[in-house]
Amino acid sequence: MSIPSNMKFIDHGQGGTPDVLVPSECAVPKPGKGEVLVRVAYAGVNRPDCLQRSGRYPPPAGASPIVGLEVSGEVVSIGEGGASKWKIGDQLCALTNGGAYAEYVTVPEGQALPVPKGYSMLQAAALPENFFTVWTNVFQRGKLKKGETFLVHGGSSGIGLTAIQLAHAFGAKVFCTVGNEEKAKACLEVGADIAINYNSQDFVEVVMDNTNKQGVNMVLDMVGGGYIQRNLQALSLDGRLVQIAFLQPSKTEVDWVSLMAKRLTFTGSTLRPRTAADKAQMAVELSQQVWPLLEAGTVKPVIYKVFDLAQANQAHALMESSIHIGKIMLKVAG
Repeated sequence: MSIPSNMKFIDHGQGGTPDVLVPSECAVPKPGKGEVLVRVAYAGVNRPDCLQRSGRYPPPAGASPIVGLEVSGEVVSIGEGGASKWKIGDQLCALTNGGAYAEYVTVPEGQALPVPKGYSMLQAAALPENFFTVWTNVFQRGKLKKGETFLVHGGSSGIGLTAIQLAHAFGAKVFCTVGNEEKAKACLEVGADIAINYNSQDFVEVVMDNTNKQGVNMVLDMVGGGYIQRNLQALSLDGRLVQIAFLQPSKTEVDWVSLMAKRLTFTGSTLRPRTAADKAQMAVELSQQVWPLLEAGTVKPVIYKVFDLAQANQAHALMESSIHIGKIMLKVAG
């Protein structure tokens, strides 16, 4: 298939509410050294996309200004010097550095993974952002181990459902927080042991009641604000708190005495600014340790709704409503 000179993409203009997202046209990007050009089949919608659209999460230097961090598709061109992993015609899914809301996107070859056996292109596009994020934060940084206890906030989000499934698959006891009974049911179905409705229950009390007052070994949090103090209370001796986002304010008052008293570790990371080498190493570990779980059906993405690319504004409005359970996706090509 020939590569056109121009492509459709979603422009977010000067930023703002979801309504600023409109279809437009621009030149098809050219892959650089160590990159492949992908004809996009599907793209995933993620919270960082909404932050970028609203002007609060600018892309790193050198990254595409177009919104979007994950795709599935077909390799149609290879950058200067060739590529060691991919050839033209290969189907893959990839963590992009931006540019996913478009018909074509360039991807560093190390950030791409094969479509898992038995997976559709839609399912494959739902994997990269969540699985890279959970892998690096829960397992590389948080060092979650078999037999430990784990609390994940936002359990019904794409990140939350991925974290629940992987933690369960690797032998942890999993707690999660959710906003209603429908979301609790979804989390329990994919492997959570205890789902806590934060509108009617205190997650610290529930954790303590179900861990012999010891607390959990690890918390994965994307809420921040007043949750930080309560997360410290919910952790056990030598517990780890891993922060990956702030839906509530990042500035809050915290009494840090428990950090010393319980020998806690407080860490966190953002994925997008990490180096290509870092992301490539994550991809290697995912290929070895997680892709077999996907192909066996032990772990799977949960997809809530699919929009056409031109409906990206509706996808963002749904994301910001927080009523969804799992992934929101964009269909780019058939």
